[in-house]
Amino acid sequence: MTQEVQSSSAAPFRPVLTRRADAETCADPSSVMTLLADSDSTADGFTSYRSTFAEGAVGAPAHFHTKATELFFVISGSLQVLVGDEVTVLGEGDFLAVPPHTPHAFAAAPGCKADVLFVFTPGMGRFDYLRLLGRVMRGEADAKEIAASAERFDNHYVDSPAWRAALEVSA
Repeated sequence: MTQEVQSSSAAPFRPVLTRRADAETCADPSSVMTLLADSDSTADGFTSYRSTFAEGAVGAPAHFHTKATELFFVISGSLQVLVGDEVTVLGEGDFLAVPPHTPHAFAAAPGCKADVLFVFTPGMGRFDYLRLLGRVMRGEADAKEIAASAERFDNHYVDSPAWRAALEVSA
């Protein structure tokens, strides 16, 4: 559960504190997503969650957002990412900002685990999307629901030969 902290400043939203013990988690066979702050508690300013990927975790296929910038901060481990047509590996302490309309994808780097903080700005109610992803990965929902939600969650999947090639090499 997200907790609001009292503040006397004139901020567009109240400070948000999410305690580890109160955070909702969405787990699938290869990752755990810890939901930290969604747009409803940040006046649409941002959405943030943390993903812990097991070795070999697939992450997200190539996609782009039309409205949001997606920020990545690698807490530990290594994350393989696609940005545009370039595939690279982010290591502990690395930061990446992917602007709108830029195709990107990510997965645990070959032979590695990854712990990553994600922030979307502006926010737009992505927690329901993350919950849906977890249900699909666990076989509790049909993957067609993800495609049907593209506009609602500003998540548009694309084909990326560079990403497919990188995944083939790491398999």
